[in-house]
Amino acid sequence: MDSSARSGSGGYPNARVWIIAGVAVAGVIVLAEAARRRRRWLRGKPGDPPESGAFCERLELAPVPQPPPPAARQLLSGLTFAASDNFEIEGYVSGFGNPDWKRTHKAAPCTAIAVTMLRNQGATCVGSTVMDELGFGVAGGNLHYGTPVNPVSPSLVPGGSCSGSAVSVSAQLVDFALGTDTTGDVRIPASFCGVLCFKSSHGVVSTLGTIANSQSLDTIGWFARDPRVLHCVGDVLLPAATGGLTQTRQLFFADDCFQLLQVPNQKTVNVIENAIQALPGYLPPKHINIGQYINSHVPSLKDFCEPTTGMQEGMSALKAVSTVMLLLQRYEFKINHEDWINTVKPKLGLDISTRVLQAVNFTSDNIKSLYIVRNELRAALKNLLKDTGILVLPTTAGYPLKRNSKQRLSPGFEDRVCAFVGIAALSGCCQAVIPLGSHNDHPISLSFVAAHGSDKFLLRNVMHMYSSIKEQVVLVSKLVIAPVINNDADVDAAELLKDKVLFLFDKY
Repeated sequence: MDSSARSGSGGYPNARVWIIAGVAVAGVIVLAEAARRRRRWLRGKPGDPPESGAFCERLELAPVPQPPPPAARQLLSGLTFAASDNFEIEGYVSGFGNPDWKRTHKAAPCTAIAVTMLRNQGATCVGSTVMDELGFGVAGGNLHYGTPVNPVSPSLVPGGSCSGSAVSVSAQLVDFALGTDTTGDVRIPASFCGVLCFKSSHGVVSTLGTIANSQSLDTIGWFARDPRVLHCVGDVLLPAATGGLTQTRQLFFADDCFQLLQVPNQKTVNVIENAIQALPGYLPPKHINIGQYINSHVPSLKDFCEPTTGMQEGMSALKAVSTVMLLLQRYEFKINHEDWINTVKPKLGLDISTRVLQAVNFTSDNIKSLYIVRNELRAALKNLLKDTGILVLPTTAGYPLKRNSKQRLSPGFEDRVCAFVGIAALSGCCQAVIPLGSHNDHPISLSFVAAHGSDKFLLRNVMHMYSSIKEQVVLVSKLVIAPVINNDADVDAAELLKDKVLFLFDKY
């Protein structure tokens, strides 16, 4: 071939030109198809991606345009997200999970700070998601909008209160989603729907522009399927001075909490222990009884503990933490919304109505003691974990219920689900949830808790450990795990202890 042919002259088109042109055309087609699908999704036409009942309102808030070079690329460019129905959006009325709330309130004059920060970094908000009414409830249902479908287990409830946000991520409708966590509202649905989530330390991420449930407990949280996305959202929302990845890290396993699970240690504790063995920077893990530690280091909690002896003492302390958390929530919810409840008399689901009435009718002679316990618990966990420690425990002590199960009205179900979430909720510490597959067709997850303000330290550790953890989960899933065989006396004693502990949680 002569030089004119090689250079594209003499009537022969250059092959590279055709390739570039073809790629450009293909890119235009892809972008056009993506835009067409988004428009159809927003209009709700047939052929849309299945929503799983996650959204209560669809919208599109475009991101701030990418600044020209040499400005750095926006961290969340091209990503989509949703926010629970208690995040205010300028020009829209947030419903707080209840149509009567939406009917009696005006459109927001400005957008929640967290949503604005995410849009400023290139993310597109595509809707508001279903939540339990007024931020109460742990099952994830809603009398008015229905119960979003749990993508990993459609026969089970998705968990609440931020059920729609968890479902929207699990169903791959968005890249990440926002929620608020008061008493486990992002951690419980993350566990039930098999996705990652992060609950920030209390007060570290601004809640301005969200509807308060209990301001001393409310925190911003977010869901993602990819740990890199979880981390990037944290980089946007968290201040720079909330900790990084230190040279050495120490894990503390809450053995007393794991004893309440009907899941073999091979699928929980051993997964994490084996994962960190392959990673640099982790000291040999320690095993503790977190209930007994709290009982010894939070003296004001004794006023809320039921009389116990022996091994039940630690579990009584965990139950007392949950009790103080719920009492504080009721007290502050009453301050925030009692007038509206009494004036509007909103239509509420039966289980939500019970919780709202408990809050509105709440009376106590010693409110100050609730805040004292909160401060003591935060100090106790800081003393244990310091700047490099991570507490490892199950996310919940209970499994998701079947959809439409009447057990959701039982206080015992909520007590078991909330048995461990009170540790981070009441102390204001940060917490991450990592899914670990399933056991007996129920999703399982573990949680990592770090000291208040150590948010970026915890997030970076999650990203650092995640691949190794997933490798261990895959390995365990291929094993046939035999039941633990003990002598009859040991089995009887263990079962008796478990029955007493569960009775303790059901009694409240």
